[in-house]
Amino acid sequence: MTENVSATAGELPEFPSPRSGRCPFAPPPDLLALHDTGKPLRRARTWDGTTPWLVTSHEAQRRLLTDPRLSANIGAPGYPHTTEAMKAHAAQMQPSINNTDGAEHTRWRRMLTNSFTRHRMEKLRPEIQRITDDLIDKMLADPNPVDLNEALSLPLPSLMICALLGVPYEDHDFFQEHAGVTNARFKTPEEAARSTADLRRYITGLIEAKTADPGEDVLSDLGAKVEEGALSMPDAAALGHILLVAGHDTSANMITLGTALLLEHPGQLAELREHADDPKYVTKAVEELLRYLTIPHLLARRAVVEDIEIEGEVIRAGEGVIASLPAANWDPEAFPEPARLDLTRSAAHHHAFGWGPHQCVGQQLARIELHVVFSTLFHRIPTLRLAVDVSELKFKEDSQAYGIYELPVTW
Repeated sequence: MTENVSATAGELPEFPSPRSGRCPFAPPPDLLALHDTGKPLRRARTWDGTTPWLVTSHEAQRRLLTDPRLSANIGAPGYPHTTEAMKAHAAQMQPSINNTDGAEHTRWRRMLTNSFTRHRMEKLRPEIQRITDDLIDKMLADPNPVDLNEALSLPLPSLMICALLGVPYEDHDFFQEHAGVTNARFKTPEEAARSTADLRRYITGLIEAKTADPGEDVLSDLGAKVEEGALSMPDAAALGHILLVAGHDTSANMITLGTALLLEHPGQLAELREHADDPKYVTKAVEELLRYLTIPHLLARRAVVEDIEIEGEVIRAGEGVIASLPAANWDPEAFPEPARLDLTRSAAHHHAFGWGPHQCVGQQLARIELHVVFSTLFHRIPTLRLAVDVSELKFKEDSQAYGIYELPVTW
């Protein structure tokens, strides 16, 4: 469907727009300026010239992301694709947990419910603590400065998701490289296809091995579902792919970005260090860091399958919607003074994990990893500081998962 746009190209905001070098932790200034217009919905121009609806308010996002008239199907007419590669492969994309709706999506999600409950994730806390301490011990024994990404941020969530899924950690270089391709904004369709094929073959091999010799892990569970006919092997491999990439990359980016942000806010960091033994304080602090940084900075995206009237506008079937999660998390109506980092703020209503039926299934694991890291790192290394000026850091504006490529730290 061709969208009717009344505004001229020059009047439409670009999405995504560039961040400010003066405050790279904040969402783009042009995006935040839309809050001042008083319009929670408006058209925006994306990389391919299409003009989906951009939703910036927290309240409007909550309404739309729970509305069954919006679809996560990336092959649906009007879906606002994130990358050229996604658009090129949309028609061939296998149905899975991230691109289905209604009863079909519920079926996919139920396959994982028992694996990622809050109770089961809480039982992992001692192991997360042990791994965090071991990694910090190694940091302290090595010459500094060190890159926090390589020393802590990537290994911790990678080790945990490997244990949960049943993936050998010694293969981490392989799957971390493919996670980079998955999240790259400017990959070619050919690069995306090769990476997906390589990772799916790898996961298929693991599931086949676990079918013959099952363990207590998610890939063994998926193998059992393949054997009983509830799931095809390609579908099981696709689900394993999603879990492996999302299960380590977003948490790794959050650890690195959150550490850099705290080092730039010494007053807040001092309070966190003082209250590191208070679980309630640490829980609030983590929710505020999640709100402030919003790693999935280009989401959430939907196609409209039936006309919707909202906020004085009519969104037509066949049009696209981008619910900008960072914009909602910096909406002053939901979070007064959003630019102020306040680790005591009640920010648990943020959208850093999305909203509605497609909220991140692994969010409880991510939260516990962050609780442990941020209550431990600055206690164990109280003199931790950046080894370079923040202006020298390379932020991941070219990735679908926001973060920092390297974080040199010293003490």
